[in-house]
Amino acid sequence: MSELLRIASVNVNGIRAAVRKGMIEWLDATEVDVLALQEVRADADQLAHALPGWEIVADEATAKGRAGVAILTRTPVAAVRTELGAPEFDSAGRWIEADLVVAGESLTVVSAYVHTGEAETPRQDEKWAFLDAMDERLPALRAASPLSLVMGDLNVGHRELDIKNWRGNRKKSGFLPRERAYFDRWLAAEGTEVEAVDGTRGTGLGWVDVGRRHHGDVEGPYTWWSMRGRAFDNDTGWRIDYHLATPELADRVEGYRIDRASTWDTRWSDHAPVIADYRIGSV
Repeated sequence: MSELLRIASVNVNGIRAAVRKGMIEWLDATEVDVLALQEVRADADQLAHALPGWEIVADEATAKGRAGVAILTRTPVAAVRTELGAPEFDSAGRWIEADLVVAGESLTVVSAYVHTGEAETPRQDEKWAFLDAMDERLPALRAASPLSLVMGDLNVGHRELDIKNWRGNRKKSGFLPRERAYFDRWLAAEGTEVEAVDGTRGTGLGWVDVGRRHHGDVEGPYTWWSMRGRAFDNDTGWRIDYHLATPELADRVEGYRIDRASTWDTRWSDHAPVIADYRIGSV
């Protein structure tokens, strides 16, 4: 017997502030089964208090009040991993994997929060290190769990379609050719040779951008809007929040949407939740 699992991801920009602004009402109405959070900015006790009734696994950032990722689920968690990259690389608060057993099948979900970065600064060096670590982890993740889903604020607009004002952001972190090249490789057919947007060559890893598959080659739909000016009202946004699924899982998608707030003043985060339904179990 299969089960339709509703899985969502959102950068909450601080869980306590999000709850105060209406996140719980959204969560109750959406009937989510698994929720990946980024930029939680809270410890375990604060997170449990803000979101009662869930099984929660979380990883705090080394620096208090910064970053932080978590996974909330109605299904018991079988295993958790937070290590990413070399031991000397600090990925705390930015990567957490949870193994679930749903309708007799194993499913691995990941909440990831990639560094914002800043071109040609040490902040960008941290982002390169994180993307390199993801580059190494993704093939191993798929090999260990064919039904795997990497979600979160990945802080890169992959294609020109993913940023409203892409021309003005070509030299800024979030749309640098080298950043986009990672996605070129991750999302190309497995084993194929890829010439990436930055001119480098690599091998495709076979992951699927669920949002782009669902919407096709259209502008956006965006998932983040600057708090400055009238970016939200004018829909001048970025699509930087993703569901990246293994091909085996991507073929199980039965619905996908971005839950953009109806008006600026009803938002409880500067990011919109990304939601998809996956058929798990005998199909």
